[in-house]
Amino acid sequence: MHNLFLFLTILGDITQKGYEKKRSKLLSPYSPQTQETDSAVQKELRNQTPAPSAAQTSAPSKYHRTRSGGARDERYRSDIHTEAVQAALAKHKEQKMALPMPTKRRSTFVQSPADACTPPDTSSASEDEGSLRRQAALSAALQQSLQNAESWINRSIQGSSTSSSASSTLSHGEVKGTSGSLADVFANTRIENFSAPPDVTTTTSSSSSSSSIRPANIDLPPSGIVKGMHKGSNRSSLMDTADGVPVSSRVSTKIQQLLNTLKRPKRPPLKEFFVDDSEEIVEVPQPDPNQPKPEGRQMTPVKGEPLGVICNWPPALESALQRWGTTQAKCSCLTALDMTGKPVYTLTYGKLWSRSLKLAYTLLNKLGTKNEPVLKPGDRVALVYPNNDPVMFMVAFYGCLLAEVIPVPIEVPLTRKDAGGQQIGFLLGSCGIALALTSEVCLKGLPKTQNGEIVQFKGWPRLKWVVTDSKYLSKPPKDWQPHISPAGTEPAYIEYKTSKEGSVMGVTVSRLSMLSHCQALSQACNYSEGETIVNVLDFKKDAGLWHGMFANVMNKMHTVSVPYSVMKTCPLSWVQRVHAHKAKVALVKCRDLHWAMMAHRDQRDVSLSSLRMLIVTDGANPWSVSSCDAFLSLFQSHGLKPEAICPCATSAEAMTVAIRRPGVPGAPLPGRAILSMNGLSYGVIRVNTEDKNSALTVQDVGHVMPGGMMCIVKPDGPPQLCKTDEIGEICVSSRTGGMMYFGLAGVTKNTFEVIPVNSAGSPVGDVPFIRSGLLGFVGPGSLVFVVGKMDGLLMVSGRRHNADDIVATGLAVESIKTVYRGRIAVFSVSVFYDERIVVVAEQRPDASEEDSFQWMSRVLQAIDSIHQVGVYCLALVPANTLPKTPLGGIHISQTKQLFLEGSLHPCNILMCPHTCVTNLPKPRQKQPGVGPASVMVGNLVAGKRIAQAAGRDLGQIEENDLVRKHQFLAEILQWRAQATPDHVLFMLLNAKGTTVCTASCLQLHKRAERIASVLGDKGHLNAGDNVVLLYPPGIELIAAFYGCLYAGCIPVTVRPPHAQNLTATLPTVRMIVDVSKAACILTSQTLMRLLRSREAAAAVDVKTWPTIIDTGERVEGLLPTTAQLSCFSACGMMVPACSIFHTFQMSHSAVNALCRAIKLQCELYSSRQIAICLDPYCGLGFALWCLCSVYSGHQSVLIPPMELENNLFLWLATVNQYKIRDTFCSYSVMELCTKGLGNQVEVLKVRSSSSSWPVPKGFEEMGQDGTSGPDPTTVYVDLKSLRHDRVRLVERGAPQSLLLSESGKILPGVKVVIVNPETKGPVGDSHLGEIWVNSPHTASGYYTIYDSETLQADHFNTRLSFGDAAQTLWARTGYLGFVRRTELTAATGERHDALYVVGALDETLELRGLRYHPIDIETSVSRIHRSIAECAVFTWTNLLVVVVELCGSEQEALDLVPLVTNVVLEEHYLIVGVVVVVDPGVIPINSRGEKQRMHLRDSFLADQLDPIYVAYNM
Repeated sequence: MHNLFLFLTILGDITQKGYEKKRSKLLSPYSPQTQETDSAVQKELRNQTPAPSAAQTSAPSKYHRTRSGGARDERYRSDIHTEAVQAALAKHKEQKMALPMPTKRRSTFVQSPADACTPPDTSSASEDEGSLRRQAALSAALQQSLQNAESWINRSIQGSSTSSSASSTLSHGEVKGTSGSLADVFANTRIENFSAPPDVTTTTSSSSSSSSIRPANIDLPPSGIVKGMHKGSNRSSLMDTADGVPVSSRVSTKIQQLLNTLKRPKRPPLKEFFVDDSEEIVEVPQPDPNQPKPEGRQMTPVKGEPLGVICNWPPALESALQRWGTTQAKCSCLTALDMTGKPVYTLTYGKLWSRSLKLAYTLLNKLGTKNEPVLKPGDRVALVYPNNDPVMFMVAFYGCLLAEVIPVPIEVPLTRKDAGGQQIGFLLGSCGIALALTSEVCLKGLPKTQNGEIVQFKGWPRLKWVVTDSKYLSKPPKDWQPHISPAGTEPAYIEYKTSKEGSVMGVTVSRLSMLSHCQALSQACNYSEGETIVNVLDFKKDAGLWHGMFANVMNKMHTVSVPYSVMKTCPLSWVQRVHAHKAKVALVKCRDLHWAMMAHRDQRDVSLSSLRMLIVTDGANPWSVSSCDAFLSLFQSHGLKPEAICPCATSAEAMTVAIRRPGVPGAPLPGRAILSMNGLSYGVIRVNTEDKNSALTVQDVGHVMPGGMMCIVKPDGPPQLCKTDEIGEICVSSRTGGMMYFGLAGVTKNTFEVIPVNSAGSPVGDVPFIRSGLLGFVGPGSLVFVVGKMDGLLMVSGRRHNADDIVATGLAVESIKTVYRGRIAVFSVSVFYDERIVVVAEQRPDASEEDSFQWMSRVLQAIDSIHQVGVYCLALVPANTLPKTPLGGIHISQTKQLFLEGSLHPCNILMCPHTCVTNLPKPRQKQPGVGPASVMVGNLVAGKRIAQAAGRDLGQIEENDLVRKHQFLAEILQWRAQATPDHVLFMLLNAKGTTVCTASCLQLHKRAERIASVLGDKGHLNAGDNVVLLYPPGIELIAAFYGCLYAGCIPVTVRPPHAQNLTATLPTVRMIVDVSKAACILTSQTLMRLLRSREAAAAVDVKTWPTIIDTGERVEGLLPTTAQLSCFSACGMMVPACSIFHTFQMSHSAVNALCRAIKLQCELYSSRQIAICLDPYCGLGFALWCLCSVYSGHQSVLIPPMELENNLFLWLATVNQYKIRDTFCSYSVMELCTKGLGNQVEVLKVRSSSSSWPVPKGFEEMGQDGTSGPDPTTVYVDLKSLRHDRVRLVERGAPQSLLLSESGKILPGVKVVIVNPETKGPVGDSHLGEIWVNSPHTASGYYTIYDSETLQADHFNTRLSFGDAAQTLWARTGYLGFVRRTELTAATGERHDALYVVGALDETLELRGLRYHPIDIETSVSRIHRSIAECAVFTWTNLLVVVVELCGSEQEALDLVPLVTNVVLEEHYLIVGVVVVVDPGVIPINSRGEKQRMHLRDSFLADQLDPIYVAYNM
């Protein structure tokens, strides 16, 4: 066994010199010969020597030094650990690292002042986890390890040559090497000069060189947090390779996959769509071949000593009470203290018996009628008593036992929504509790409603409250006796227990277990009659209940109960009680030891010599050892015997698991195990040899309980017995544990009825064991060691970490300046198929941003150094805002809940997904493609059709003679003005829905003539000149358009600038004017003023505008007859979302063809009326406003979309009022109406048969347009396949599915083909590609000042690279989509080919070799939190940037950062690089409702967004 443990037991007395000699001999194989480490070990060992002289050498002075900070949680106190952490951090200091500090708007987060009246030290984890102890534990060790030159940051990436993503490259490679740091990566984050977006991917070779190029305005913490990358490697190469080595690609399998996808798409069975295919997705990190593996033999269960048979032990606990209550009535049983710590009332055994008897009688006989009692034996009742009233509680508890009703002690609810209160309600409900016992004082303090009733607590069943004060109880008649039977397996009481997830379960304890447990405790602790116990624990559960309420009655002992509230005001009170009562036993937690040491100066004359047992009930916390040592060194001079310290381990299910028996004076103290944390993370026990920093020193918790048996089983999977050198879950078999979780049969079986199995899987014996929830092992001499709790277990990438250990490390990083009262919570959240560690700490109100950020950076380094694990998220919240447990600890599960739902409201946050997430799938590697010919041949061989579709043939349809005679729109208008002068073509509505302006054929003709004469007279224009029309949507615009045609000029319709936002909108207008070489601008009077205003001058050069003509003046004149209309082109202008301006030239024939196609498709003729709610400046809106009405002669009701902002009902009300059959609108109009009117559907129920259908977003420039055909079909496609440019149809409701709606019927005369954008070859049916269009009405090209013949040919006159003998000329739409043949019949009688649009090609993001559509990521992000108004994403040198608009309060800004990161990782397998939180309205959206992502990106890089918060994910 010596190879497993290094136990330092020093026998007999020994001189200091001899001791040193012996020590160095023992340690020589394990320690590197350096001075620093020696001193560290020496310090540790010195505290373990029995000789008091050695033990006292330095501790007291050290204690007073650390006290000054005051705020460390002493549960995790260990000087060695503090020194270790300091050393680890010192190593990093040498490495200067630039980490971009998150930018935060100053107004954000004004901290609430911390609660002024908090106790000297509340706690960091919940009271039952041992609320308050831990300080300086990690230090010298780190010192030494950090002297070496390799720093944490430079842990190089050579270790992970198997994985290939940037994130996995940043994983823990053990191979050390120099590398540039990713900090320099971010060194250029905020650069002043943004000629080109800086490439953040290159790293410089050394940090010193990076400092010279670093701009001055970056906040640099003195040390960094980012793992380094190789010299000269840039991020893109890292994406494909691990470190320069190309990842081997299995080509043959890829070809096989390609062949499979070419087969006819068969639908997989329905259930397959709902199976989580994590195996395909996740890159499973390969286990480290050098990881330690258990080598010992299989352990055999360990037995405790037999339970002694003592003749006068009572047959039941109630019998003991009856015996002492009737024979020893005057003996003290329980003393309660007042708030100052003075005894205020002592309950004698006689009083306890008589009052319990009265209560039992009242409960059974006085709460209902004789025939219908409220309570029957076996019913459950809740006990609600405060922690400072042990007397009332004890009477109520024993009263219930005597009445044979089952008490369920719970905490006093303080507010309607206590942390975890809802789960307590679940426990009460599942136990069927309808009655709560309480004291009068407590009842008065409960929260009440307005009319004085007790509020209904959230999630609680309705309760009747019964006050148990004596004056309300009835005296039982002389002949009434309670029924006390010998203890059996019937339930005695239920103790509540909170699980890791926060659910509260009731552990049911039988009367027999309660009795046997008392007997075992009495034997193990050697209790005898008349002894005094000082109990500082919660008396309602766990050891406080078992020792202070049961064992004392069993043995007629006297308990002095010191409540938590007294400890807060007078931390030394328990030591004074021990002194005053000459107590033999004290029940404490490490927190109480620490508080006593803090207050030690106030009291010199106390003696602890009477103590034979100081039971430390959270001895199972591995960090308790340093608290015990420190307390002993300080109080040994006050008579405390070293052998009196007795750590024990307990759990709600198994009750007392093990306890150290009181030692014999002078005997050597038990040894310690010094374990390697790395070994522990693999579940293996190894003596720590390699790295002093990551050692865990553990003390034993004694032996198995008398009459008990213990085994260690694997924590996950079947309960297989562990090997002797393996950590597992401690299981106890005995009569002294709980019997079940009340009402939960399933969970009970897994916990209370465990039969261990051997490695072959066959059961070992037939005795059922109880899982204790503690992790540990049995060491030499059958001593039990506990290294953690199952509840605190964090399983990250197959390694186990203990939350308490990580808290200890966090506190060891000079936390005094930053962390409020040592309050740190550590838990794990499941993100992307693995657990991720989250650390949340309360920030001191006076901590500065810089201090906090520096502390956070250092904590990340320390945890990485010591535990070799990355932290996914580190958040600081304002002081006193984390949910508390009843005794002041942090309510971990509630904190986790708040974190996941985005209501934790952190004031600082650091996320490191790049370091932690190492299981991303390999980036896709594009194989050298199969050529277009092969694809086509493959399709033909497989019997697949090529993806194409067409509308009806235009040629076959005879046009009306009159229209055929007139070649040009201008001629058609002139003809209409003569033929039907009074026919109204246009009606313009305002926001109220009233008609503000109409135009008949003749009126429009006259206005157009007037404008044409103005152009001739004022503008001196020649035919063929370009004229910019700058008008708000209205009839004036249409008149000006025809005026230009009459004058032979080319109209260019442009959206007017926005008066409130000139700086953003005016430059666009200016640019279009310049690009189109406009000879003059036609506009209205108000806009003319605006163009020449002082505000405009700030945005553009107003002196160089071309001639501006205000057409509002009345000008008489005649139309020049020499309008040479044949060469005319109408220019539609459009600004697509990619922010490249395109001006499309439309020839006359194209305009006519377009009008004809729309007329046929929509069946437009003079008697029809349509409603248009589109902007008139480009695309379909322009065609419908300016061209179609004149061509077809129908009446158009014009609704400017901006009017909808003032009246959401306008569009739908108009459709209803005019009984319109066909209406045109954009997606943004529909979205505005559905969002705004969703809750007013009743009001809107339109009685007419109006139909409205959406128009597809794109194709305006190609003039393709969805309208009424067969009902549009919908399909669900798999998002994962789309990323790979494949289409896989799935069922509705399948995970990762996207609903696509068909783009309506294709216009007459239009042909569509789907093409692979790279090879320009056609693709098969249901394959994704770019949509190409051939029609008589597509635009003839871009009108531009640049020389872009090639671009023009590429967009407007392209040929397929293969398979098109006719050499058709196609126009590229720039949209990705697919064609799918449906079962429906088209008008021609053929089967209908449906066209689906997936999104714009130039908007897609290429990340990790996959194609993403921004809208998909944005949709995911928009769903996560109610405060997200809008979201946009873009890439910036391989980093994904997510911008979210926050419509809630600014304190919610930081809640969004982890939620955004989680959802994008879970649903899109991408790591977000930067999260930017901005105000509503910051994301620019154009008139067509499209996000201008590139504008946003430019503003972000130019630092113009004024964000609320920018988080740089590491």
